[in-house]
Amino acid sequence: MDVKFINPVLAAIVNILQTMAEITPKPGKLSVKSDQFSLGVISGFIDLASSDIHVSVAVTFSSEAILDIGSRMMHTELKEVNDDVKDLVGEIANMVAGGAKSNLEEAGYNFKLTLPTVVVGERHQVKHSVEGVTLMLPFTTEAGKFFVEVCTPD
Repeated sequence: MDVKFINPVLAAIVNILQTMAEITPKPGKLSVKSDQFSLGVISGFIDLASSDIHVSVAVTFSSEAILDIGSRMMHTELKEVNDDVKDLVGEIANMVAGGAKSNLEEAGYNFKLTLPTVVVGERHQVKHSVEGVTLMLPFTTEAGKFFVEVCTPD
């Protein structure tokens, strides 16, 4: 795994949350993820693919974190993980991948994005579309935690 693929993803999520939700998440320790179970209740998945490499990205939120983030971004109080929150998580995944894609284009990569997929439920499976090493970085906000995963082929 080359950090050149994870750093643009991490920069994108921080930028999105600072700009759109006025939240500055605090990153934790980067680690290799050894299982496929989520540490939150809702995940957004999206892929970046080029002729050379395929990168799978997942952003997983605790209910507390996504309800706070969603309330801030949508300017209304969200009380449950519902269809509006599912749509928001899909859009966040799309924005993260778009931001990462822009940064990676400056490095000479020409990625295409897939449509985002959203999965909801306690301990749902986070199945990346790529077989390889998955790096995970936890983030903490005032309301709760979320996790960013990036998987590339070995």
